[in-house]
Amino acid sequence: MKRFIFTQQSGIHIIDLEKTQAQLKEAVAFVKETAAKGGKVIFLATKKQTAEIVKEEAQRVGAMYLTQRWLGGLLTNFDSVRKNIEKLPILEERLKDEGSVYTKKEKLLMQREIDKLNRFIGGIRSLNSLPDALVIVDAKKEDNAVREAQKTEVPVVALVDTNADPNKVDYPIAANDDAIKSVTIIIKTLTDAFEEGMELGRKKVAIGETKVATTEKVSERAPA
Repeated sequence: MKRFIFTQQSGIHIIDLEKTQAQLKEAVAFVKETAAKGGKVIFLATKKQTAEIVKEEAQRVGAMYLTQRWLGGLLTNFDSVRKNIEKLPILEERLKDEGSVYTKKEKLLMQREIDKLNRFIGGIRSLNSLPDALVIVDAKKEDNAVREAQKTEVPVVALVDTNADPNKVDYPIAANDDAIKSVTIIIKTLTDAFEEGMELGRKKVAIGETKVATTEKVSERAPA
């Protein structure tokens, strides 16, 4: 991280914010482009002080998130993890079925399992294939996720503090990952980029559908 440190005062490293700004701009462009293409982005933060920030921001823009813990094998053994993801809606449908023959005890156990699954994988319940990118708060703490992403070639955007290795990350953003205000600003900026990308993607699809419809109408009117 030496190249991202501006100076040192009383044993504390001060990050060069000009470099942080440039890195954030590059990360924003990547997230926006990924979302515009319909790519799946997971926002990850499991530290208590930042997990709620990520959850709220991800929910605000309709992005996927993980805030309880990293699910080991999510990327390197996705087929196994997907079974639990697919199990959640099945259990919910069973519980809703008014004509079911389940006992009160069975329904209670089912609800407990649903609550547990929602807590750990509710934020990625729509994930049906490997994600196209991870956005991580604290690259050092989430080292397992970073390693899995490297093995599966899933691009990573991550906040890297002075104790982390930026070379493990595709889009490092030098920042204090314990500072609530800075984390909030960076995550909000990235979720806004995701939202803008999604909207751009929807507009492109709408324009494409309009062009197809217009072409079809013209073809129908054309003389045989």
